[in-house]
Amino acid sequence: MTASSTPELVVVNGDIRTMDGLFPRVEALAVTDGRVSALGTSDDIRALAGKATRILDCGGRMVLPGFQDTHIHLQDSGTGRASSVELDHIRSVDELIATIAAFAKANPDRPWVLGEGWYSGIFGEHNLDRHVLDKAVPDRPCLIVASDGHNGAINSKAIAAIGLTRDTPDPMNGHFVKDGRGEPSGLLYETTIRWVEDRMPPRTDADYMAGVRYGQALCNRHGITGVLDALVEERHMRVYNRLDRAGELTVRVAATGLVKPEESVDQALQNLERLRRDFATPMVRMHSAKFFLDGVLENRTGAMIAPYSDEKGGNAPLMFGENHLRELFIAVDRARFQIHVHVIGDKATQAAFDCLEAAYDTNGGWPSLHQLAHVQCIDPADIPRFRKLGVVANVQPLWARHEPSVTDVALPMVGEARGRWMYAFRSMIDAGAPYTLSSDWGVSTLNPFPIMQTAVTRQPERKGRDHPVFLPEERITIEEAVRGYTTYAAAAAWRAEDTGSLARGKFADLMVIDRDIFTVDPHDIAATEVQVTLLGGREVYRASGFSR
Repeated sequence: MTASSTPELVVVNGDIRTMDGLFPRVEALAVTDGRVSALGTSDDIRALAGKATRILDCGGRMVLPGFQDTHIHLQDSGTGRASSVELDHIRSVDELIATIAAFAKANPDRPWVLGEGWYSGIFGEHNLDRHVLDKAVPDRPCLIVASDGHNGAINSKAIAAIGLTRDTPDPMNGHFVKDGRGEPSGLLYETTIRWVEDRMPPRTDADYMAGVRYGQALCNRHGITGVLDALVEERHMRVYNRLDRAGELTVRVAATGLVKPEESVDQALQNLERLRRDFATPMVRMHSAKFFLDGVLENRTGAMIAPYSDEKGGNAPLMFGENHLRELFIAVDRARFQIHVHVIGDKATQAAFDCLEAAYDTNGGWPSLHQLAHVQCIDPADIPRFRKLGVVANVQPLWARHEPSVTDVALPMVGEARGRWMYAFRSMIDAGAPYTLSSDWGVSTLNPFPIMQTAVTRQPERKGRDHPVFLPEERITIEEAVRGYTTYAAAAAWRAEDTGSLARGKFADLMVIDRDIFTVDPHDIAATEVQVTLLGGREVYRASGFSR
């Protein structure tokens, strides 16, 4: 590919922020064989066009590299959202019942009624149980899963259908909540959700393929061209593989293979090696290992160094034995897998650092970019360890705001002193931490623009500029936020050689947006709309009103 080759596409009349230091801002670019072949002025790039060359006139709009979401549950959330009633907007029990009941009435042939996305900052043991769901769905089983994926609820018909009784033992790292009489209340914590799902009518690969199509279309609509699916097993990789071989994928997929606490080191390695070897395609690869070290604060499964600070107190254990975890990290690192760790409590974060340091000391350093995802709570003494070990802080800024799950639940549980270090993004970056921004969809929206606005303002997008700012000293800049979705995200997904910036030779993954997010009022970033999204120069999304 050379600049003199006839391109299949030229993108002109744009404000192109390449995120590349050599040519950071240009008017136009050419695309040959799906890659950027030339950068320059609109006149220079138009001159390269041949008779068959397509022309995308941006009308002066901003162009950015395609964003990459490095912690997303694309297949599972896409499948769930495509077949369930969405509950993200629900804020009362009456509204929850009415919404689920309406969905059940509109879908009388479904053997199970499913819901996704209820807010664990509002619903929990105090107001949600099987009796509530019985009012919504009295005639067949019902399962609803919270937006965080760590909490669920079922009705009485579901309890009967799966054979759950007061004597059913909790699975490892899970808990069936009981009522005052010792009977299952219907609330599910952690791995009990999977326990229930394993006893439901199974979905088919066709169902999961439809879910991926749903999810990737949503990604493309918001300028996302690459993802890191944060939990995969054999089924996920098989489905992604089938879609890519059929030419249907419109996002680049990297993935993290789940490692379970009950697996031996040899079992875990054999499974990871098989997924990496057997399911790689041009658009898909499994490159990392996923570990859940704890749960979430909302259901008290987040692991803290000291007990919780509220009246109820208590604490949660790590989901892996620390010696076993250390052996796993050393072996997985030696096999040259990236390590991707779910950490919410400061104890989980500290244990992850300890085991990553053991791997570093044993195997030596290499450009792994191991990742700690979420990092809701951290001991400030551990912040310098990001830079020391080259570990990436994979953060979800949308959660760093004053809302019930933070102010009414999390902060009272951890207390004022530890609450100061909740979602400490500025402190991490200033300490030299590599970082990337992501959504954890379907826990929350995958739209990167509200996420970036919250990273910059530390305020909920719809509450206005007078709403209290959550730890204003931890705000980051819009430039840092965009880096977290482009160059740094590409590196974290091991795609930096081909993506992340619009440099010559890299894939023409890009978006055209309706405003200059670097200069608008920060409170207007969330309203940004994508006009066009290209993947390797191929149009995968166009807004209905965009005609150029």
